[in-house]
Amino acid sequence: MVQFGRRLIATALAAAGIFSATWAMAESPTLDKIKRTGQINLGYREASIPFSYLGGDAKPIGISLDLCAAIVEKIKSDLKLPKLEVVYTSVNGSNRIPLIQNGTVDIECGGTSSSAARLKQVAFTVATFVSSARWLTKTSSGIKSVQDLKGKTVVVTQGSNAVGFAMGIKAKGVDFNIVQAKDHAESMLMLQTDRAAAFMEDDILLASFRARQPNPSEYGLLPETYDLVPYGLMLRREDPEFKAVADGVIKQMMASGEFTKLYTKWFESPIPPNGENLQFPMSDQLKARVANPSDSIEF
Repeated sequence: MVQFGRRLIATALAAAGIFSATWAMAESPTLDKIKRTGQINLGYREASIPFSYLGGDAKPIGISLDLCAAIVEKIKSDLKLPKLEVVYTSVNGSNRIPLIQNGTVDIECGGTSSSAARLKQVAFTVATFVSSARWLTKTSSGIKSVQDLKGKTVVVTQGSNAVGFAMGIKAKGVDFNIVQAKDHAESMLMLQTDRAAAFMEDDILLASFRARQPNPSEYGLLPETYDLVPYGLMLRREDPEFKAVADGVIKQMMASGEFTKLYTKWFESPIPPNGENLQFPMSDQLKARVANPSDSIEF
């Protein structure tokens, strides 16, 4: 009953516009731990370009690290911890959720998609990216839409969600031949060597492959999109107060235009360490989330 009463008071204060970070700290086990230890632990990915990856000096960089840095600054200010130590922990697809759950990592500053299944285990901030499966083709092929793939060979990577998408498209009447490569590198090689007319995968991954080519303009993404998925910074599920702080920082950055500037920096400009440009303008779906921030998985 005491906890319920405190929640009601918090709700009332929020409605009155005076719900402060101080109240959130009193409720948040994560913020309490950070204040007690003088440390915050940020998880990062080593090769999730441009979200979170190792730069030329082997230090983690990316748009997700920039967003996390802004959250850290807010926490330092609110908790009055000018010497707050930031600890970085490398995470991967297998251990990132357990490390959030057991408290080793406070925020995963990566490129992780939210889903109904994952939301039963962890929480996500408001969406910081919206992904979709798409087709990558050679611009010289003359292919302008998925309908142009009729009668052609397309490639997907074995075990990828794109396998099911491609089969579904074929079942709806776009009759192409589907081949499955053992990994993404082999899929891209098949497109490069004209053994496949198109390669289907997550759009930002395709943009990364395109940027690494000697002449990126030789490749283009078809306009059709499939299965929109939001990305966000991953947090512990049992700490809504900490999520409120992280969300508040990101929302403020979106409202001020700072988030859009960061997006341009990482998705539409040369990025370290090799000066590659993903040439990936913000999608209409992400623009909508910037205008009205949300952690919903529905579109």
